Amino acid sequence: MIALNPLTRLETHDVTNQPPPFEDINLFTTDIALNEAVLRSGAGVHKARLAEFGARCGSAETAGLAREANRNPPQLKTFDRYGQRIDEVEFHPAYHALMHMGLEAGVSSAAWTAKEAGHTLHTALEFLMAQGEASVCCPMTMTYACLPALSHQPEVAAQWRPLILAGKYDPTSQPAARKQGVTIGMAMTEKQGGSDVRANTTRAVPVGKGGPGEAYSLTGHKWFCSAPMSDAFLTLAYTENGLSCFLAPRWTPDGERNAIQLMRLKDKLGDRANASAEIEYHGAYAVMIGEEGRGVRTIIEMVHHTRLDCILAPAAYMRQALANALWHTAHRSAFQKRLIDQPLMRQVLADLAIESEAATALTFRIAQSFDDSEKSKEAALFSRIATPVGKYWLNKRVVNFVYEAMEAHGGAGYIEEGVMPRLFRQSPLNSIWEGSGNVICRDVLRAMSREPDSVAAFFGELEQARGSDARLDRAIADAKDRLTPGRVHEGVARRVVEAMALALQGALLVRHGPPAVADAFCATRLGERPGLAYGAVDAKIDSDAIIARAMPQV
Repeated sequence: MIALNPLTRLETHDVTNQPPPFEDINLFTTDIALNEAVLRSGAGVHKARLAEFGARCGSAETAGLAREANRNPPQLKTFDRYGQRIDEVEFHPAYHALMHMGLEAGVSSAAWTAKEAGHTLHTALEFLMAQGEASVCCPMTMTYACLPALSHQPEVAAQWRPLILAGKYDPTSQPAARKQGVTIGMAMTEKQGGSDVRANTTRAVPVGKGGPGEAYSLTGHKWFCSAPMSDAFLTLAYTENGLSCFLAPRWTPDGERNAIQLMRLKDKLGDRANASAEIEYHGAYAVMIGEEGRGVRTIIEMVHHTRLDCILAPAAYMRQALANALWHTAHRSAFQKRLIDQPLMRQVLADLAIESEAATALTFRIAQSFDDSEKSKEAALFSRIATPVGKYWLNKRVVNFVYEAMEAHGGAGYIEEGVMPRLFRQSPLNSIWEGSGNVICRDVLRAMSREPDSVAAFFGELEQARGSDARLDRAIADAKDRLTPGRVHEGVARRVVEAMALALQGALLVRHGPPAVADAFCATRLGERPGLAYGAVDAKIDSDAIIARAMPQV
């Protein structure tokens, strides 16, 4: 298709003072903070691969696919034309194209197939994919994260692993053995319990002798099933011996459709191009994964990995929102000045840039800990507590961040033809998914009590920056003081986690970030009276250096 220039000279007015589309821009090579984070995390060997994918994610073609996928949300097809029940979800071709793009780039497989820094590579790939179109990230995240849970049942993992790691997208509805590649979903939540999965009522009855790796029949209702078009679902159900983990495929071993009924698709605020559903098991075939009665312990390893993606997602949204705001304000003028040159706007943009770089630094440090955990107990302990800390904090920061970037566009930011409204609706999702804020804070407290060495590992990371900045030293001391026995209880958990997150971000920037960004972060986030709105900055910061670094390098 040949692009034709639009009319800019109209009978009533000329079209001027409008920014060019933020398209055909390499989202990797133009992002200095991302490049440095990837190198720092040991994934520099993958730079060429990331540059290639960054170009695809930032292309006009991908932007067009994202618009079409969101304009044409999925449709539930319960029955075929002949009245036979099929329980399938139909997607617009644009959604399929985006899934092809992400899976074949290795978003869901790279962590397990790359020879080095696999989890960091996965994080960088999905960081870029989320900016291209975030709705396809949900099935990719779960497909990536399912393997640690499946590994509890080696014979089942051996059957599914080649298809999970194939890097192929096959949307056809047929038994997995006939497909080039598969995606895996999750169905845990029930309406009466929500995050309290022990309140679930779904029952599992053994078909034969029962036990790990054996067949069961599931009966129950799941209020949220993420990505119901997946080829199989990890799910929880009660046996006589307690809550257990199961893998329920869409097709039974004898080639019949499994008794998994899609009741309705959720009409969601955001993530509209992706499907989420209520489902029912009506004697559905499933295989037990892991030890009977230890289902939460089995699936929690999947949740730990999906939470990594719940950290990278808000960081990616921040970068996308910031890049669009910088681009718009650099190409639009008002009151005889470019917007980006006006003092108030400049403070807002600089403050957003500080936040975005701090989020990127935190994300990739945690991703690195996933890679290092395979060889280092210390890294595993750090990952255990830093992951929920990061998930909580970045998701609490991203919604207002995206709104502020939207406001920088003026009225244009509120118009559905642009990316900002879609990004704004997407931004609250990852705070709720895989544990809402309060659930995550309780998990941090749980780690402190059950794995106290994780706290030592966390502060060991902070100690590496001690002495570099007095404001950071005070923040580290404050975070440590808040963990004094007797002071930590559920009612103050949010403040404790916030202090830990800010200290960690500050430590990473002081050690690895550019001086202008590190100094500004400590001045505006670790001071005694930080401003509550982005741009409400009392401290003198080097906004010129901060904005120049954050500006897409095109």
